Amino acid sequence: MNTDDFEVRLQALRPRLHRYCARMTGSAVAGEDVLQDALVKALGAREQGVRVDNLEGWLFRIAHNTSLDFLRGKSRGTVVPLTEDMDMAPLPEPDVVAISFQTFLRLPELQRCAVILKDVLGHSVEEIAAVVECSPAAAKSALQRGRAALRQLAQLPEGARMPMLSDPDRRRLTTYVQLFQGGDFDAIRAMLADDVKLELVNRLRLQGRDGVAPYFTRYGEVTKWRFAPGAVEGRPAMLVFDSTGPMQSPAHFVLIDWSEGRISAIRDFLFAPYVLEAVDWVRLG
Repeated sequence: MNTDDFEVRLQALRPRLHRYCARMTGSAVAGEDVLQDALVKALGAREQGVRVDNLEGWLFRIAHNTSLDFLRGKSRGTVVPLTEDMDMAPLPEPDVVAISFQTFLRLPELQRCAVILKDVLGHSVEEIAAVVECSPAAAKSALQRGRAALRQLAQLPEGARMPMLSDPDRRRLTTYVQLFQGGDFDAIRAMLADDVKLELVNRLRLQGRDGVAPYFTRYGEVTKWRFAPGAVEGRPAMLVFDSTGPMQSPAHFVLIDWSEGRISAIRDFLFAPYVLEAVDWVRLG
């Protein structure tokens, strides 16, 4: 497989890999960060001449290990080893695709891995075992335990899944969205920090006022979008809707960060629509 074919396959597998990373980390946004790290590792290994027979399995193993590194770094949970002496009784499968990412996060990590790979992505028990480097019997045990735990967790009330935005964040976000909707991009540029960072996820990164300026110009040339203030996983976000349809679900979103009253970072998910799958979002206006 040449380099171009390899990168095409990476892009094709990206949504499936993100589904895995998002549920492993409990966050669609963090899942994208982990996915990017995993793909960098994969590309680095490729450049070093690593030969791969099963590309998808190899990528999921990298994504799995990168997810565990992230979780250990955040101290969000304890890695629970798989054992082969668990109850092997068959259990009905919960509707895992509809379960929130935060609910997945409450499973022990290896049970979570088994359920995601089997019930969300359709991998076999043998493929699960290859990803987590355990026996098929142990993978099957983890899958059954994880399904049973998810069924119980899914019955619990979610409660307030997202923290409320502070009043200053709401005001800043509302102003930003109003200016964006009105096409007053000069006013937005005046709000940028000198070292502002922009990421068009899955496409490019820019930095600095001058470097970021063309981003607004290109948005100004497109009339298909409508905008509303919102929150994604409790973070200030501009929700972007297709103007030809009802504003029921965003087509994508843009995260906005401030520092000392200036816009310090913009993260636009226009080219990563897969991140919206089951993400926690709320419209604020």
